[in-house]
Amino acid sequence: MSARMLAWAYLSQVALGPCAPLVELVASVGPEEAARAVREAALPEVLRTRTEARRALDTAERDLERLDRLGGRLITPDDEEWPAWKLLAFEGVDARRDRDAAVPLALWAIGGGTLVEVTERAVAVVGTRAASGYGEHVTARFVEDLCGAGWTVVSGAAYGIDGVAHRAALAAGAPTVAVLACGVDRAYPAGHARMLRDIADRGLVVSEYSPGVAPARHRFLARNRLVAGLSDAVLVVEAGARSGARNTAAWSGRLGRPVLAVPGPVTSAASVGCHRMIRDGDAQLVARAEDVMAAAGPITPGESEAGPARRLDSLSAVELSVYEALPTTRAIGVHELSEQSGQPLAAVRGALPTLELEGLVGRDETGWSRRR
Repeated sequence: MSARMLAWAYLSQVALGPCAPLVELVASVGPEEAARAVREAALPEVLRTRTEARRALDTAERDLERLDRLGGRLITPDDEEWPAWKLLAFEGVDARRDRDAAVPLALWAIGGGTLVEVTERAVAVVGTRAASGYGEHVTARFVEDLCGAGWTVVSGAAYGIDGVAHRAALAAGAPTVAVLACGVDRAYPAGHARMLRDIADRGLVVSEYSPGVAPARHRFLARNRLVAGLSDAVLVVEAGARSGARNTAAWSGRLGRPVLAVPGPVTSAASVGCHRMIRDGDAQLVARAEDVMAAAGPITPGESEAGPARRLDSLSAVELSVYEALPTTRAIGVHELSEQSGQPLAAVRGALPTLELEGLVGRDETGWSRRR
């Protein structure tokens, strides 16, 4: 491994989170010279104080070797996959007044996705850990439609809405990005270990914290800024009066990203945060994925507010892709339909009964076909 990569890894584990003065130093003299200055404490007072506790801990080579064994990599501003355009928004926030507002020095990642590509069109979907059945249902439907339209879902891999969002993206066969508040070698929460492996298979698991770093409350708050920063908008499905999801939404607003919130039952404590954000003008009310896509970056006209103009307009993105893959002159089986639609087999099997109930498809002993 190169001396420059070792310098990036060393600086990342020394900073242990957002550090605006160190980012400025690296931008001025480069990572290798910055690493030498940190080791020798040849620094301005503010930076010397910030790095003093960890400057003698050089685990860069070990960290990079561990990451390589896990199939990961360290993404730095030197790399083509560094999301420079997305992170440019941090320049509009005064990092000297808020230490958590700094752009990350580097990002540790596991997964086959290319960070700059998977976040090119991305929506953060966040919410309470104590999700209701309503919240879970709404999240799955929003994510299914967003993924069907080519958007990547970014979230924090927590229990509740985060986990539902990631799983819905995986079920749709789409990439998703999990941003952790600990090292990427640690499955946190432990109950999401399998899900995090699946995310790495199809998307990315990323963190600004080096391998081995344990989760902590302040790291979750710092993590939230990256969830917002890597996305084009933040969608809050359910949030309590005090919620980490509201912190992510606040970061979205500070970075100039749209903040969107789904209303819930007025009796639901899980929706209090969403209702307050909508009431106070801190978030835009959304009721469907088309609203989210229009706010995040209009790509196609949405459905009219009057409701569906055609029967097909009421279908989800997955249901529509399955329907359109059906030939008009013959019946086909579910495996062929999965290949033709590009949807996972489970998604096809889930969509067909809905299409049948809508009277759009029928089946016989040879398979499924469109109904005229």
